[in-house]
Amino acid sequence: MGTSRRDSPSLPDVLVGRGSFMCSSISDASRARPTALPGQRRSCVPAGPTMMEPWRNPARRQPGQRGAWFRVELTIGGLTVGTVDEVLRSAGDACERELRGWVGSLRGPAAEVAAYQFGWSGEGSRQGGKCVRAALTLACARAVGGADRRAVPAAAAVEMVRNLSLLYDDVLDGDTVRRHRAAAWQVFGPSSAARSADAMMLTAFDVLSEADGPDGPVAREASAALVDVLIQLAVGESLDLVFEGRTEVTLAECLEMVSGKTASLFACACRLGALYGGADPAATDQWATFGHDLGMAFQLVDDLLGIWGDPAVTGKPVFNDLKNRKMSVPVVAALGSGTPAGDELARLYAQPGGDTADLARLVEEAGGRRWTSDRAAQHATAARDRLHRLTALPEALEDLEALCTVVIRRVH
Repeated sequence: MGTSRRDSPSLPDVLVGRGSFMCSSISDASRARPTALPGQRRSCVPAGPTMMEPWRNPARRQPGQRGAWFRVELTIGGLTVGTVDEVLRSAGDACERELRGWVGSLRGPAAEVAAYQFGWSGEGSRQGGKCVRAALTLACARAVGGADRRAVPAAAAVEMVRNLSLLYDDVLDGDTVRRHRAAAWQVFGPSSAARSADAMMLTAFDVLSEADGPDGPVAREASAALVDVLIQLAVGESLDLVFEGRTEVTLAECLEMVSGKTASLFACACRLGALYGGADPAATDQWATFGHDLGMAFQLVDDLLGIWGDPAVTGKPVFNDLKNRKMSVPVVAALGSGTPAGDELARLYAQPGGDTADLARLVEEAGGRRWTSDRAAQHATAARDRLHRLTALPEALEDLEALCTVVIRRVH
């Protein structure tokens, strides 16, 4: 089967499986220039609401949902990837119903902070996350023949862990903006944010046990996986903070940090989905490995966006990671490049302040941006290859393909 490639100046070149690419924004669509290979049909639609309308997909639309959009599409034998916005919206809706009940049970300040973090209250509400990890949990459950409704508590627990980790991260990193508005600790104070995260952590285990009770075999295994990922998240965040005080960090150390703080939760999301879908232990491990590779790619792209992302889209200030002197993967790759640009970057990075645009230029000149893009592409390809080797129901496989694409080609 053929593949297609789209070049982008700011995101990694990643092979797009099944010959179909789902753009995540109108501006992204306007830059896309796919090439049709033998047996493929290319459809390029100029960006803009009027031109987009004929490409909405009513066949997959649920009652009350807006149609999904296609910007640029390559079709092989009439096969197209499932609409990623529908997959994410469906996962978000299912988890929100579950999460609102559990957050309400927290009561008091902890519930207020959690509701704000999930985007349900406060100025600029409805700025919640994309629920990519929850969507992976549900899609993996479907892929192994399970039912969505049984896996919803697992997906909700994953989103609970994701958001409590963000509460901790923002306090520890001093980040004042999250999802286009003030971070929760800026509104409620760092102590309240941390206490709410503690409460959410404990609640996540109650959420997991909802499907078959706290003593059920699935709940016990899922709880063990959750303990493991919480430890890995803590280690990853600790490494992130330790690296800020060091002038030298190896790429191996940096990738270990990425594995802990991001890829571990992707792996857990896929593991829980397969587990609640009824997969055997060997298959569950394979789904977790798929999730780990996808999570590595996700964070590497995130590191690129932390330097070169559009703040109007990412919701964070331009060159934010450079201002904070983060030892992100592009920076570490540049510092260890042995190039004049890398040496100059090392000199400037050890000093406070400075022109962050100049730092970004040096990271790129030293090859940090390209190295990170290439490594993200390697992990994305590994995730896709593993996905195609796994036994999965076709419809769920389409959804997982779409999620793979949006993880790598996202702009925020």
